[in-house]
Amino acid sequence: MADDSDYKLKCDASLSEEIENVITSPFSPEEEKALVRKVDLTLLPTIWIMYLLSYMDRTNIGNAKISGMQADLDLTSGQYSIALVVFFIGYVVFEVPSNLVLSHTRPSLFLTGIMVIWGALTCVMGVIKDYKHLVVLRALIGCVEAGFAPGVLLVLSSWYKRTEQSKRFGVYISAAILSGAFGSLLAAGIIQGLEGVHGIRGWRWLFIVEGSATVGVAIICAFILPDFPATSKRLSERERYVAITRLATDNVTSLTEDSPELSHWHAVVESAKDWRTWGFVIGYMVIVGSSTLSYFYPTLVEGLFGDSSTERVNFLTVPIYAVAFVCTAITAYFSDRIPQWRGLVIAGWLSASLACSIAVCVVYNYTARYVLLVLMAAGLWATNGGTLAYASSAFANMHPQVRGVSLALVNALGNLAQIYGSVGMALAYCY
Repeated sequence: MADDSDYKLKCDASLSEEIENVITSPFSPEEEKALVRKVDLTLLPTIWIMYLLSYMDRTNIGNAKISGMQADLDLTSGQYSIALVVFFIGYVVFEVPSNLVLSHTRPSLFLTGIMVIWGALTCVMGVIKDYKHLVVLRALIGCVEAGFAPGVLLVLSSWYKRTEQSKRFGVYISAAILSGAFGSLLAAGIIQGLEGVHGIRGWRWLFIVEGSATVGVAIICAFILPDFPATSKRLSERERYVAITRLATDNVTSLTEDSPELSHWHAVVESAKDWRTWGFVIGYMVIVGSSTLSYFYPTLVEGLFGDSSTERVNFLTVPIYAVAFVCTAITAYFSDRIPQWRGLVIAGWLSASLACSIAVCVVYNYTARYVLLVLMAAGLWATNGGTLAYASSAFANMHPQVRGVSLALVNALGNLAQIYGSVGMALAYCY
């Protein structure tokens, strides 16, 4: 009996060793390509639709404003500006803590969970009665949604090599761009089609419909969104090994069972000590502060074309995003091809946007101003995704928890610029 038991143990050990050898054997380029394709087909569409709805829920207040919300709630321009600003206060404060939590949990549960909450809060926006309700809900949505964008940045940086990231970040950012374009079209359709249904104003239906869609999509995405490479249950052991090993060869660190655990405070300190973090924070603040313009596209277009109808204003914002989408796609594609020139590409787009913003102040033809607005927005959107990809690549060799903090700091402090950006543009265009 003892001999049989020893023989069985030896067989089990031998079998385990053979399985381990199969799992950890060298992988071919074809096997790596198959893995990347599988990740692309599950991760990218999922985060794309999630970010599309996230951005739509965040910016639909602009469409609601010109569709009756300002009059119904008796809002002044200053109060509307405050409603924009309070969102970003919570958004900035909770980004780093959210990524610290995410690094110890599952993205498929954490990201979709907060999405359900902010979707429900967006629905409640449809029944607000006054300015106080608006401010409180915008602040709560900002706090909850704070975990989404930096979380997606951490997930993307954990799956792709440095030379693969620009295109994927371009796909991610394109959701926000198309959200702006389709958000205006969808807003026009909802507001026109549901105006007065059950005695409810169209702008209220806008929040209810889009918030409900967010909740529904979040529940579905919980079953699709991959976790981190070492913990994803949607990959086989062999695929997890390939995912981690291929990143290690590109000096991209991953969270594994053998990774040293850092305390939250240690991760924050290590991130704050790294000069790369602050370099990208400053650069991203410049871009995001200017990008706050997107909240005022409907108002700006309305001002350019005078007494245009709400429907026409919503439709005229679409070309702004369409051109931005094309420019962002081209920039993302070539940034992976020529990674050594990414900094110059970003600087070039920023210079072009600056030139357009100066020109729009001295040109008085409405059509010319509209064209300059389109080109300025295209440059800002193209640099947005490019800068995030550049930061992710630069932070690749950081400990994953430190990288999560650094990416959150870049996104959080970059979005801090939206606070003064919102106030400044509201003062310039809304009064």
